[in-house]
Formats: sequence, C-alpha cells, structure tokens
Amino acid sequence: MKLLATAAAAAALVFVAQGAQAGATFDAVKAKGFVQCGMNGSVGGFGAPDTKGEMKGIDVDLCRAVAAAMFGDANKVKHTPLTAQQRFTALQSGEVDLLARNTTQTLTRDASLGLIGAGVNYYDGQGFIVTKKLGVKSAKELNGATVCVQPGTTTELNLADYFRANKLTFKPVVIEKLDEVVGAYAAGRCDVYTTDISGLASTRATQLPNPDDHVILPEVISKEPLGPMVRQGDDTWLVVVRWALNAMIEAEEYGITSKNVDEMLKSDNPNVKRILGVTPGAGKALGLDEKWAYNIIKQVGNYGESFERNVGKGSALKLDRGVNALWTQGGLMYAWPIR
Repeated sequence: MKLLATAAAAAALVFVAQGAQAGATFDAVKAKGFVQCGMNGSVGGFGAPDTKGEMKGIDVDLCRAVAAAMFGDANKVKHTPLTAQQRFTALQSGEVDLLARNTTQTLTRDASLGLIGAGVNYYDGQGFIVTKKLGVKSAKELNGATVCVQPGTTTELNLADYFRANKLTFKPVVIEKLDEVVGAYAAGRCDVYTTDISGLASTRATQLPNPDDHVILPEVISKEPLGPMVRQGDDTWLVVVRWALNAMIEAEEYGITSKNVDEMLKSDNPNVKRILGVTPGAGKALGLDEKWAYNIIKQVGNYGESFERNVGKGSALKLDRGVNALWTQGGLMYAWPIR
C-alpha cells in the first residue's frame, strides 16, 4: 500500500508539473508580443524574401496566421532563417516558437525529438532535376550519377533507399546550405539535384538562370507531408497553431475569402458563423479573441488564396493544386471542423 501511495503521489506531481508547463510558449509569445518563426529563408513560394526584402510564402503565411490569431495582427512575426540541420535544435532550445520550414512529418521526428507536428500545409514528394542536355528521361537512367543533396533531411535517406531498391549506384555531393547546393548543381558539380518536387520547381523558377534548360523527372519517390512543428508538452500552443491552419483550410471550403469575409459575417450558415466568431465559443476554447479566425482570413486569406499567390498558377512556380486540393475536389486538404 505504501508503494502504491508513493507511486500515486509521484504521478500526481508529474501531472501538476506538466500542467504548470502546459501554456509556457503560449504565455511567452503573448508576453513578448510576437511569434518567432523558424523559416527556410531561401525557398521561393514557401519562405524567401521578395524584391522588397519581405518574407513571402506558404510557410510565411502560416506564421502570419498564427500571429493574427494570437494578436489580431498578422505582422507580429519575426523570422529566423534556418538550415535543415539547424531547424530542430532551434525549436528544441526555444530559439523559435514555431518551425514552419517545409519540414516532413515522420515517426522519428514526432516521437524522439521532443517535437510534434501540428498539421500538414503542403503534401509533397521527392523528385530529381537534371539538365536537358544530360538526355535523361527517367530516374532509373541515373546509374553512376553524382547527386547534390542536403544533409540532415529525409531527402538524403530517401535517395539512398531509392537507388538501393533499383540496384543503381550514385555518388552523393552533400552540401548544407540551399544556395550552395543549388550553385553546385548549376555549376555542373553534380548531374542531379534532389529534394521535394515543390523545392525543385522553386529552384528552377527562381534560382537557375535558364529554367527551360532543366527538367524535373517524372518519378516521385517518397511521401513528404510538410507542416509546422512545435515542442511537445505545450498543448495550449499546439492547438493554436493547429487551428490556425485548420481555419485557413475550412475557410476555403466554405467560400470565405479575404475579400468577402466581412460580407460573410451576415451568413446564415451555422458553420460560417462559428468560424467567424458570430456564434461565440471557439475563441474562448483556444484562449483567443472570438475573431481569431476572422483575423486570419481577413489579413492572410484562406488556404486556396495562400496557395495560389505563393506556389499556384498566379506565382512563379505555377504548381497545380493536385493532392493539395480540397477533399471536396479530390485532394487531401480536409480540415477538422470548427465546432
């Protein structure tokens, strides 16, 4: 009985300690007045400065959405550019509050780094880009190729798996910084550059001098569900990030845009009323103002608006929605209901 009592007391202390820390990041972000967001910083369409030096991209929009939910002001964000190898340490150490850096959600990352995924804002897959003059039509023709790749990524592991499975050999050229690995590929130090297909499209459109001289091969060799990550054990902050993303997706589903959101306040649709805070409750549950989702949509836009301007047909990347279309349109974007 004494052993049981001791164990129960210890469990109670653990529960109290965890509860005390439950809102640590949420409270810290509120106190300092901005969201410190870990970004890529050099992938056009996801996180990179525009011609005016302002950060733009799908991941940037997600960080701005969190700021809009927290403060009613999407501009209350500061960006920390991180390499693939720096990103997890920066989040673990508290250098950043949120990692939104085209990061693949995997079991190891979710279970052993003290971090947790907060959703998926882009479904991707790994591919290969080569120069047209190489004369290659398929990745299965790359036997003996030199391949540029970044370390500390799922890309590096998938590359080895794919070549081994297809009984091909390759010579890796491993370079940490994105601009340097792209420069190596452009200079001919490697035959092939491999990363997520969205990243290849971004590289071809924004970083190579003659985009038409390069072709992305047809093979998609992996699943890369990209999304934001936060630290484990801080559920209050986790749900804010998760629901900021869900709000953008669900707003698109109900046809709520940055342009019509004020008119939609008059909607009779009960779901729209809950999303926009006309029917209160969601904001209180999150510890936010009832206009948290309204502020996201008004200042950042819904998911479709973000996709179109950053990576879609209206952008330099000109990517199709594909699997990133809404579930009602044959895609995978399926938001949890705000109710």
